[in-house]
Amino acid sequence: MLTGEAVLQQVRNLQVEDLLGRDPVKLELPQLAEDLAGRSVLVTGAAGSIGSELVRQIAANSPGVLVLFDQAETPLYFLELELRKAFPSLRIEAVVGSVTSLESLDAVLRRFRPGRVFHAAAYKHVPMMEGNPWEAVHTNVLGTYFVARAAAESGAEAFLLISTDKAVRPSSVMGASKRLAERALLSLEASHPQVAFRAVRFGNVLGSNGSVIPLFRRQLEGGEPLTVTHEEVTRYFMTIPEAVQLVLQASVLPESRGRIAMLDMGEPMRILDLARKILRLSGQPYRPGQNVVITGLRPGEKLHEELAAPEEERHPTSAERVSVLETAPEFSALPFEVITALEGANVSKLVEYLYSGFPSLERRGEVPSSVGA
Repeated sequence: MLTGEAVLQQVRNLQVEDLLGRDPVKLELPQLAEDLAGRSVLVTGAAGSIGSELVRQIAANSPGVLVLFDQAETPLYFLELELRKAFPSLRIEAVVGSVTSLESLDAVLRRFRPGRVFHAAAYKHVPMMEGNPWEAVHTNVLGTYFVARAAAESGAEAFLLISTDKAVRPSSVMGASKRLAERALLSLEASHPQVAFRAVRFGNVLGSNGSVIPLFRRQLEGGEPLTVTHEEVTRYFMTIPEAVQLVLQASVLPESRGRIAMLDMGEPMRILDLARKILRLSGQPYRPGQNVVITGLRPGEKLHEELAAPEEERHPTSAERVSVLETAPEFSALPFEVITALEGANVSKLVEYLYSGFPSLERRGEVPSSVGA
């Protein structure tokens, strides 16, 4: 290491906590056990990075039955094996299905009647969704609406949507689809007042499948330069466990009912600084243009993200690291054309509304004209 010849394989595995720049948040949530104990709990997108950690932490709070819902068969299988080993007395049900399939949702909700629903299923990759706007809207908007409405009609008492900071003044199809998903969710409050609908926003999660850290790891292991899109690009970061802890905390806050909760993620971090830190922790010097290459912003990406829009009022809550956002009344009052598109599962009209509602979005992907028409 002194001669600068150390390689990644010669040091301990790099931990995401090494890169955070602060101590990870660890919360004690005694009220969560009371809220979940003995209940039927459903998690969509259960096999994903956030979803799998969410079910681990829910499982530790003794629900009556924990339903894992995902369309990714293999990751779901291995997650089920892990949970059955760690929690042998817990009733675990793994269900393969899509959030855009009314038949699958109806079957699982009628069978298990979940009282608590955590909706983590979504498409999250910004550049990829730029070229696939129909799929982004189909899953992120219509899928959210389908799950939330079906959950309410089956007797759920609480529903939480995991959203993103990219929904704030969106510059991408993915961000705009999550923004519309937030609005679609909160619009259901009027017709289903018995359900506590909530949305939670946070930024990038270190170590998640779509984050920059796995990419940097693969590049290091392959002897390739680390790719950074822009010298000044910044993102908010947190670890998977602390993101899930804060989501679970928001889920039991009375102040977050019918609102969007915003999680405190500290200060945004420059991606270039993150790359330099990874190199240093891996025993390599920083060589601009050699082991770090600037590639340029990709379609839909911003230089800097925000957690709240200027028109959203931020209010503190009884939880130290969770705030709630007061949105304008028209936020949850959807236009008639959107309501009819949601009720009629008309994805094409929802995509057109997205482009008209966010003129800064560029049309890069083809939208099937006959689907949902």
